Amino acid sequence: MTTGIETTAVASNQIRAAALLAILTAHTDLPTPTPALHRFLQPGTDIPWGAWGVKLSLHRGLDTFEQWREALGLDPATTDNGEYGTSRWLTAYGFSHGVPVEVTGFYPHDTDDAR
Repeated sequence: MTTGIETTAVASNQIRAAALLAILTAHTDLPTPTPALHRFLQPGTDIPWGAWGVKLSLHRGLDTFEQWREALGLDPATTDNGEYGTSRWLTAYGFSHGVPVEVTGFYPHDTDDAR
């Protein structure tokens, strides 16, 4: 029985690392993100539950978020927002270089930079 969730360490899992490298290499002109390999557990996206992919976090406002969202071709309709304490963020989901991708842009709670 397969669950769709990878539970073993196999060479094919390294594809996510190669995709991360390809994404960063293809967009060297964009603001530097904090990259990570990420397991997607969010309901409400087209990304399969438990799939491994790439997460890019941007901490310098929503302009950097939008640059990356556009560069990766992530549909604006996938954008979701969140808030906790003094932080707010926008997150867009999709696929790039054959793997699931999440781009998150953080911005301070007290800014008018929200869109």
